[in-house]
Amino acid sequence: MTAPARSDMGTMLNKVPAVTLIFWVIKIMSTTVGETGADYLAVNVGLGTVTTTAIMAACLAAALVLQLRMRRYVPWIYWLTVVLVSIVGTQITDFLTDKLGISLEFSTAVFAVALAAIFAVWFFVERTLSIHSIVTRRRELFYWLAILCTFALGTAAGDLATEALGFGFYLGVFAFGSLIALIALAYEFGANPVLTFWLAYILTRPLGASLGDLLSQSREYDGLGFGTVYTSLCFLSVIVVLVAIVTVKPAAAERRAPAGGQA
Repeated sequence: MTAPARSDMGTMLNKVPAVTLIFWVIKIMSTTVGETGADYLAVNVGLGTVTTTAIMAACLAAALVLQLRMRRYVPWIYWLTVVLVSIVGTQITDFLTDKLGISLEFSTAVFAVALAAIFAVWFFVERTLSIHSIVTRRRELFYWLAILCTFALGTAAGDLATEALGFGFYLGVFAFGSLIALIALAYEFGANPVLTFWLAYILTRPLGASLGDLLSQSREYDGLGFGTVYTSLCFLSVIVVLVAIVTVKPAAAERRAPAGGQA
């Protein structure tokens, strides 16, 4: 097996979790929390978009520092960072739309170009976009920058589809869920795993946002009326349980492993 590529920033164990069913469930739920949590802080608590963005950006910065200091994948730190990225990504798009009056069509196009540029530079520098090789600090920085842009792009694209184009929450959940299913099918039939991963990752954001709006918005706006508080708490609880499961399983496997790491 080829050794992980080295860089001037040093190497470490892969900092990204294995892509399993639990990974995708937590990812979708974290995007839902990003949508409902941001709405709760900005609207229900009354902090507003600017203040919410500033507070969450500070929390994200602290989480990223902690994440970057780790030499291996630590589930609770990684997923805390993802949830905070989700909230900040949502707030960036909301700020551009609500405060600056930038159209969703324009912001969607800009974020798509920005993400393509990030991938282009990442590949030019590292010669790979695989999440299975996040083993240097530089690759990890590229990874989190791309993740933030996918959340902002997904928020803009989701709002464009469900609000500006009038799809509604039900159709939004169905449409984005169907696209992800088609990508999963393409992967099973041999499509490029890196391409299919990033396409699915981008689409889970509008899927989670549509699902969050469907559950939290009032019936007057074609939602189910559960509210942002209950929706956020419910999904956060599930995230905590799933993160606990993926934390305990590797620890148990390590305790069972024979000395010297031989199977």
